[in-house]
Amino acid sequence: MPDIGKLLWPKSVAVVGASSDTHILRGRVFEIIRGHPFAGEIYPVSRSAAEVQGVKAYPSVDALPRPVDLAVLIVPAEFVPAELERCGRAGIKAAVILSSGFAEAGEAGARMQREIAATARRYDMAVEGPNTEGFANIAASLCANFSPAMDKSAGPLMPKRPLGRGRVSIISQSGGLGFAFFDRARPRQLPFRYIVTTGNEAVLEISDLIDYMLDEGGTDVFLLLIEAIKTPEKFRRVAEKALKAGKPLIVRKIGQTEPGRRAVASHTAVLAGSQAAYRAIFEHYGLIEGRDFDEMLDVASGFLACGDRMPLGSRVGICTSSGGAGVWMADACAAAGLEVPVLDDETRATIDVHLPAYATSQNPVDSTAQGVQKLGYAQFARLVARSPRIDSVVVVITARRSAFLEADLPKLKELARESSKPVFMWTYTLPAERTIEILNEAGYPLFTDAQGCARTLRAMAEYRVLRESLLRPLETAPRPAGRAKVAAMLAQSGPVLCEYRARPLLAAYGIGAHDAGTLARSAEEALAAAQAIGRPVALKVQSDDIAHKTEADAVALDVSGTAVRAAFDRVLAAAKRHAPAARIDGVLVQPMATPGHEIILGVNRDPTWGLMLVVGLGGVLVEALGDVVLAPVALDHGTARAMIGRLKGARLLGGYRGSAPADTEALADLMVALSQFAADNADDIAEIDLNPVIVHAKGEGVSVVDALIVRRESEPAERRGAAE
Repeated sequence: MPDIGKLLWPKSVAVVGASSDTHILRGRVFEIIRGHPFAGEIYPVSRSAAEVQGVKAYPSVDALPRPVDLAVLIVPAEFVPAELERCGRAGIKAAVILSSGFAEAGEAGARMQREIAATARRYDMAVEGPNTEGFANIAASLCANFSPAMDKSAGPLMPKRPLGRGRVSIISQSGGLGFAFFDRARPRQLPFRYIVTTGNEAVLEISDLIDYMLDEGGTDVFLLLIEAIKTPEKFRRVAEKALKAGKPLIVRKIGQTEPGRRAVASHTAVLAGSQAAYRAIFEHYGLIEGRDFDEMLDVASGFLACGDRMPLGSRVGICTSSGGAGVWMADACAAAGLEVPVLDDETRATIDVHLPAYATSQNPVDSTAQGVQKLGYAQFARLVARSPRIDSVVVVITARRSAFLEADLPKLKELARESSKPVFMWTYTLPAERTIEILNEAGYPLFTDAQGCARTLRAMAEYRVLRESLLRPLETAPRPAGRAKVAAMLAQSGPVLCEYRARPLLAAYGIGAHDAGTLARSAEEALAAAQAIGRPVALKVQSDDIAHKTEADAVALDVSGTAVRAAFDRVLAAAKRHAPAARIDGVLVQPMATPGHEIILGVNRDPTWGLMLVVGLGGVLVEALGDVVLAPVALDHGTARAMIGRLKGARLLGGYRGSAPADTEALADLMVALSQFAADNADDIAEIDLNPVIVHAKGEGVSVVDALIVRRESEPAERRGAAE
């Protein structure tokens, strides 16, 4: 890995292609760099001008009076490879390539981008871009970019009264959106350390920059805007590293829709992976997904101010001087999945003595304007925070006038120092600038959106749980002694394993061992198998060439007695009509599963993230509602239980409207075992389908009704390459 410090902390900078015309990008870049008090030397490089914006220019990097650390390249794309080569020969160890026209512009551009990567490797250069808007190091006052958000006239780089003691860094694959985060955060006076836009990522990826910033230690909260991840394993490693370090990654993945995916492909010449798989990875490693700029900045504000005292649970105490605003906030909390419980009697008694007769202390605590004027926001928040029934406090205020908060500032500071529970402020009026300064100084995040405030509390509570679960030892399932034999059998199999071939391999991991049935090759064998079972049976054709038996009408259900003979013949005939050339091994005869909840369970290989376990409520619900949850393999029991709980129809499994609760613990055991089978045989698996699985009443287990394994070697070569 090249030295990213040379990129972000250079002592000297050369702008290659600098111009005196500040109406074009080549001029704006040089103007913006010089517009901030960067302490290092800045050299313009121009083939046509002896002077740029009043500064002596040099015809090439070879002609500079002394070596520089960083070159900012803004020249036409066709000249970039040669210029980067000159930089390498001149000993320059870092470059920002602002120019576009590379992999996003077709094969010729992609070829030049490969040249850039090769040159960077040859000279061990840290290269940002190409097709980037550049970066800003706020601590060094270095703004190597052309964003209007970084104009000298746009405002100071560091606010006068920053919130909290930490710093936020932005890493974005989109240049304009990366700097938009910084611009939109200015009114909140949030403190930043870096804004880095990575563009096409010919050399440095988002993951490399996260890794560097985690090691450096100057960033406490990350805002990430992602189009696609180039190196999944690298991203997994740094995501886990960030979660262990308690440095939240707040992310927005764009390219979630078909039009969005097309735009991503044309913009950065990469494919946007499955959104569901990305979400599963984010959940697995504790990344917090934001819906938009404001929500992501809300969450960043919450962590900056209260990252050292995250809520221990989802119970919120609300205190307000406006009854309607308190109800609004209570609704927002409920919508975010938080609780607003009635306060305990002892806490209410300590509050009631300060309230007028027409106020209430139940929660929300409506002190009315009279009560707040008498006691102040800080004291009411302190009293509510003492309740053992709540984990966090939201104080509803009007931030338009700052005088009252100014008078309350000493008590607000004292509360922030002493409280072990996070205290948030939500204003239902627009805030005055001085109000923001007061609350930042006291250490409170201020929210102008009730939903954003509530969702931030929820995100922080979930992040704390995820981080604690990661730091605990995994509840791993015991791995079967015969797993090497299973792997060898799988490797010797054909490209598709129909049910009766798949079941012995899965059974070694305890999957569907009691549901195997008997393979019959004649109607008489089928009848004998059914008589041995002694109850209604299902008959299913078995052929590696017919993956979807139901579509072939090659299944007969709930068959009894001598009707089994005719059902056998019917199933076999349907299979031959559907696929005349198929090799048919026989018909599987199985006992009909007792009723329960149909679940889809399987493993699929995502092109970016590899094998993902998929669970969903079966039948029409999956197709109509998309009620599925994914997670990377292998999982532990805690993750499996959490996945079941995240299903939209999870309530149906819990004894809905008087029905018996389902055996979700047995389902979780099955999910863990299947994920372990997939992980142990990851190189050989493209897909596993257990559809359906029947989940019976609590204590009665599950039935694996069907099984199919598709080996990875049967995938087209281009798909295998994408997955690797």
